[in-house]
Amino acid sequence: MPGKDYYKILGVSTSATPEEIKKAYRKLALKYHPDHNKGNTSAEAAFKDLNEAYAVLRDPEKRKQYDMFGAEGFQSRFTQEDIFKGFDLGSIFREFGFGGSGRGQNPFSQMYGNMGGFGRAGTGGFQGHGQGAKGQNLVYELPMTLEELSNVTNKTIAYQVDGRQERVSVKVPPGMKGGQKLRLQGKGQPGLYGGPPGDLYIQIKELEHPIFTRDDADLYVKQKIKFSEAALGAELEVPTIEQKFLKIKIPPGTQDNAKFRLKGYGMPHYKGTGKGNAYVEIHIAVPKKLTNEQKSLVESLKEEGL
Repeated sequence: MPGKDYYKILGVSTSATPEEIKKAYRKLALKYHPDHNKGNTSAEAAFKDLNEAYAVLRDPEKRKQYDMFGAEGFQSRFTQEDIFKGFDLGSIFREFGFGGSGRGQNPFSQMYGNMGGFGRAGTGGFQGHGQGAKGQNLVYELPMTLEELSNVTNKTIAYQVDGRQERVSVKVPPGMKGGQKLRLQGKGQPGLYGGPPGDLYIQIKELEHPIFTRDDADLYVKQKIKFSEAALGAELEVPTIEQKFLKIKIPPGTQDNAKFRLKGYGMPHYKGTGKGNAYVEIHIAVPKKLTNEQKSLVESLKEEGL
């Protein structure tokens, strides 16, 4: 979608002075003001574009960014909340001598409330008369190990809000998975023109584990054993996510890829009760090199049909 040409909307050149921009805006705002165009949706749309263009070009820093990135680049980087931040439309209307109905309502809300509002999806938008826009939601990616996700874990995070650093403590319930989010209401970007702040979403990033792989609430661990242990049986020690070791018996004749279940030794069920299971996957190790004695023994086994 092409960006809006703010200079063209106001009918000024790219080298226009602040006074020329102000004069052009006043003239067009009078022409397209909703009070003079009742029920004219095209005039309302034009008036919205005028305000957006003026909010950017009257501000030296925003205009600099617009000139630097171009129309499309600017609008891919800046939300409507960014564009209208610090833009006191009520004050501007009073300065120009036109605007609201004189009943004390915010003229910004009056116009945008009945024009459908604006804003990026998920950031709010103007809800109606006398209301501002909800602030933008933020997403913070929180890396966590399986050990941390197997218990209630408290984390303190630092993040940027409106150019300043904020710190917040968050309690991560057990059993959460990568990609799931926790919502901290009101911890996002500030609202616009009296609107409520956005929310902060803590998105879990599940770190790869050196031993376990996870399937929902179940855990899998690979365990190598010797051929002799598979054939004759053995007792193994296997790790658990609780950082303990359990002894399990491998029966004689255990096959490669056999699985043994450790009931209740998996991950907690998120928002549920109990835990999943852990599974020990058996892999029979074949030595790459044999001593002469081992080779002789294997040859004997071969002669015996093994």
